[in-house]
Amino acid sequence: MNFELFIALRYIFALRKQSFIAVISLFAVCGVALGVAALIVVIGVMNGFTKDLRDKILGVNAHVLVSAFSGGIRDHQVLAEICRKIPGVTGVTPFVYSEVMLSASGGVKGVVLRGIEPSTADQVLSLSKDMVSGSVKDLEERDGLPGVVIGAEMAKRLGLGLGASVNLLSPTGTQSAVGFTPKVRVFRVAGIFKTGMFEYDATLGYVTVEAARNLLGFKGDIVSGLEVRLADVYSAGKVSDQIRAKLHDHPVYVRNWQEMNANLFAALELEKSAMFIILAMIVLVGSFSIVTMLVMLVMQKTKDIAVLMSIGADESMIRRIFMYQGSFIGAVGTALGYGIGIPVALLLKKYQFIKLPSDVYPVDYLPVRLELLDMTLIGVAALALCFLSTLYPARRASALKPSDALRYE
Repeated sequence: MNFELFIALRYIFALRKQSFIAVISLFAVCGVALGVAALIVVIGVMNGFTKDLRDKILGVNAHVLVSAFSGGIRDHQVLAEICRKIPGVTGVTPFVYSEVMLSASGGVKGVVLRGIEPSTADQVLSLSKDMVSGSVKDLEERDGLPGVVIGAEMAKRLGLGLGASVNLLSPTGTQSAVGFTPKVRVFRVAGIFKTGMFEYDATLGYVTVEAARNLLGFKGDIVSGLEVRLADVYSAGKVSDQIRAKLHDHPVYVRNWQEMNANLFAALELEKSAMFIILAMIVLVGSFSIVTMLVMLVMQKTKDIAVLMSIGADESMIRRIFMYQGSFIGAVGTALGYGIGIPVALLLKKYQFIKLPSDVYPVDYLPVRLELLDMTLIGVAALALCFLSTLYPARRASALKPSDALRYE
């Protein structure tokens, strides 16, 4: 142990004899610890919220979407085969998209209807994993009635269960002598899913591609587009560019999940950065207490500093003594913050004892995800603030003149 560190630790352990300075030191440690703990929990919740929201969005929607400029895609099987051959693509499935009305004995509800192929949908969507009753395979026509899978919130609102009959009203209909007549077809409820996102669970409905075509009046083997799933969700930009290059001769356009949800995730990232800066102010308050404590210690230890300088200690050695002392207090506070923040975050993640209203927020609990990079940045930021708070008191201590300090002794 070098000389400066020995003196710094000796001053720290002697603080118990100086009650006022000891209280300020304790306040500094608590301030840093509270700031670090708050940062760990809040940033963990922000990370968990972002990941959970992303997973839910990508469970219902594809990583890459290939859609027609107008009408629909007729040669979708050829396009799907081209997409499957692109590196990084793990699944491709066609879809039909429209908005219809669903009527049942419990009321009427607007539905975002999606036609899917049960045989290939599992390669792209997580619908099978979200089922709470029934099965995606039951969508096929049975007893003359095609199946429909609806969200749990919709089923709850309309009082529907498995096997219930519902009417789907298409916006495309026929013009007759008595006016426009919408096309209506009876479906049976083949399953109920729950994603955990209120908007999806209250508005989405799934039928087979063939049933959707019949309801919407599509002619021939036509679909709205193709949904593509990737092995790496963050390679969506690169893979979508490759798909565009391969399909440039076809009248389609390609979008990926990052483009379609850019504003949402940019807002979440901005909110995370803002919360980091705001909560770092708590650490800054603790570092101000370190400044106060060190300045008072310099005033009390003026004679000791003068003696050290008179026996050969230079200005850099005196500066290091107080820098070590302030940094040590900051390190203790940071370690204590980790000791508080990480267990609280893990308990919140395991037991989810804070519930959120599902009709207001996309999720009904506070998800937590602790990432090594964020944990490291929090510690580095806290230690850096504490270190910077030692510079002024250390400089003031090193500027003392031994002759002035010992003149009246």
